[in-house]
Amino acid sequence: MRIDPRQLRNCLGHFATGVTVITCDVEGEPHGATVNAFSAVSLDPPLVLVSLDRKTKACQYLEGRPFTVNVLQEGQDDVALHFAGKPRSEPIEWVRPEGVAPWLPGSLARVSCRPWDAHDGGDHVLYVGEVEEFEFDDGRPLVFYLGAFRHLGEAFETVPWLETGDCPSGLSRLVGMPEPVRDEPVAQ
Repeated sequence: MRIDPRQLRNCLGHFATGVTVITCDVEGEPHGATVNAFSAVSLDPPLVLVSLDRKTKACQYLEGRPFTVNVLQEGQDDVALHFAGKPRSEPIEWVRPEGVAPWLPGSLARVSCRPWDAHDGGDHVLYVGEVEEFEFDDGRPLVFYLGAFRHLGEAFETVPWLETGDCPSGLSRLVGMPEPVRDEPVAQ
């Protein structure tokens, strides 16, 4: 069966994602690209993944270079559009510290990485970065769903999976919830 790429894209658009700008330094100049294909990979070691279309300049720029994932917040849709090829009129502000890739002030979160590995992802390259430093603020993320920017609604009062036996050990403590009670098997 032949998969229609446009229909597959429409189907995948039903998965809401955050919006990020991946930034790096190329010969002293900061560069960025809007990306919604970003994921946590591992806590130990701390790894994240970004997926970039092979045909983009950003894909070539990331090869073997440190990068920063800037998680955009509500109200930064103009920043997302700027790095998606629709430049805004006012200049982009950059933070350019020593030792890590440049990043965008005002983002909800940032994750600065050094290159860990790259993998063939068909028409994309999957770049895995090892987290060197990160920071985050309070706020609401910019969300992408069905081809448009969206805003989150109000949060549920509880996180149901934290109250189940499927919660990774210790995660409940990190978010201030009691550990779930687990039934111990009875010895026969």
